[in-house]
Amino acid sequence: MEGLGGLRNAVRQELVGRQVEEQIAQRFPVGQRLRVLDVGMGQGTQALRLARAGHQVTGLEQDPGMLDVARDALSREPAGIQDRVRLLEGDGRETGAHFTPGSFDVVLCHGVLMYLPEPDGMLAGLARMLAPGGLLSLLVRNGDALAMRPGLAGDWSGALTAFDTVAYTNRLGLDVRADRLADLTSTLSGIGAPLHSWYGVRVFTDGTEAVEALPPEGELERLLAAEERAGRTDPYRGVAALLHLIGVRG
Repeated sequence: MEGLGGLRNAVRQELVGRQVEEQIAQRFPVGQRLRVLDVGMGQGTQALRLARAGHQVTGLEQDPGMLDVARDALSREPAGIQDRVRLLEGDGRETGAHFTPGSFDVVLCHGVLMYLPEPDGMLAGLARMLAPGGLLSLLVRNGDALAMRPGLAGDWSGALTAFDTVAYTNRLGLDVRADRLADLTSTLSGIGAPLHSWYGVRVFTDGTEAVEALPPEGELERLLAAEERAGRTDPYRGVAALLHLIGVRG
């Protein structure tokens, strides 16, 4: 888990990676080399993880700075892994300009929807990129639990406000939006990739500082085990900071 920054990001990336791997193992034959599109790939953590597992990965990122970070990380990988990754600068709302429908077995869109005032159009485009039976993996801010972060921090005014909105200001100071599980379930059904599974991500560690260091290995494994268990267990997963949804293309 080196190179993932502080504890909050490390927990997010590791849990989401495990959950994607679990869904791939359930849906595809062992050893099948999948075509993966990672939209808004950021530093490329999930793209590289899947490439190391043998899959052919295309990463799409509109931020040139993040694209440079991903390219630098890719340059340190063995040649065989580098050959399985293609990095492109582009907007996830314009996948139809880059790829033909049905080009991918797995499409990832993690930490992107919160920056879009209206995500339905992009989601429909991502679903069109999937081959039949393909997986659409979404990681979003949990709009049903926005009061948790300010409430646990003792910000009672912020908590009371959060009950009645999906708008919030993130830790970067940007005005963004969250998504509610029921709304995304309806959207996924409408675009032909109905919800198959969902997880909570960061039930216990959301309140940690962004730069908080990882604990010793043994403690970290126990922390991850607790987060992983909570993320798939009701009622805990419903109050996670993030939701990880898996839709399956019909």
